[in-house]
Amino acid sequence: MEAIVREIRAKQAQLEEVEALYKTLTVRERESNDELQAARKELIAGLGELSIGADIDIKRMGELDCKPFVEEMKRRYINVEEGLPEEKALELCSLWDDYLRNPEWHPFKRVKLDEEGESYQEVIDDSDEKLRDLRNEMGNEVYEAVASAMEEINEYNPSGRYIVSELWNYKEDRKATLEEGVLHLLELWKASKSKRKVRIDSES
Repeated sequence: MEAIVREIRAKQAQLEEVEALYKTLTVRERESNDELQAARKELIAGLGELSIGADIDIKRMGELDCKPFVEEMKRRYINVEEGLPEEKALELCSLWDDYLRNPEWHPFKRVKLDEEGESYQEVIDDSDEKLRDLRNEMGNEVYEAVASAMEEINEYNPSGRYIVSELWNYKEDRKATLEEGVLHLLELWKASKSKRKVRIDSES
């Protein structure tokens, strides 16, 4: 009996050690994650000032692309005074940007990701009246621009609905890793250093 009690106590002690280790690792993981998020935020702020349209750059998530609006207005308004298509496009783009910022408009539906119905994902609801009318009146490209901005808002900032800057890999059209951002920043720094050296050599 005593042997069983000793074994139980030993197991309890081991369990307490494992729990303590788990808590320590969880805290460290959280701290590391906080540090990585802070580093990512600083990198985004730094690259935002150096934005030059490179493969790794800053993408403003939830920002509505007005180019499809401009192209559609140019097709509609032919042989009119210069600047009118752009003016009309910007008016429409601004109107749809207001719609995007309105928290009462939520053109999404939930779809199952598995047969059990335990996992769901929100996707754009094509039957939404506003979006359906937009596609019918303005075409697919304008519709896709609005739908894309709406999806980004829903992913990055569904409650506030304001634009969020993200580190982006434009070449592969995905969120860039912190490593990719740091390597890109180093490349910019090396290029800047080389230009300064050339300028100094030419002046001397």
